[in-house]
Amino acid sequence: MVSCVVVVFFALLTAVTAAGQAPLVLVGAYALVSVTTFVMYGFDKAAAKRGRWRTAETSLHLAEVLGGWPGALVAQRVFRHKTKKQPFQRVFWCAVAVNCAGLAWFLYAGAAAGFRASLGF
Repeated sequence: MVSCVVVVFFALLTAVTAAGQAPLVLVGAYALVSVTTFVMYGFDKAAAKRGRWRTAETSLHLAEVLGGWPGALVAQRVFRHKTKKQPFQRVFWCAVAVNCAGLAWFLYAGAAAGFRASLGF
């Protein structure tokens, strides 16, 4: 199920890009931030096992909001990390919603036209 959500998200993002409605760099940015977030979760899980200094939850959530939520979603399952902590999960899903809303605004809102133009798109 988790991998399906991530695959569908990237498939839709790629389709929007192929249709000329989004810059190609957007797919690469999501992939890069997702991989980075995945690694952050991995380091945090390793630190938790060893009783060492942990990655702040706010840092994980910031990475998710910035586009790393697909990597975070996969990492939560791969590392079995942060899946049972309900307050964390609530904030995680809010971060996903904020990111997706921001993406939709960027791609489709008339108010974002100036912002898109400043980025050359």
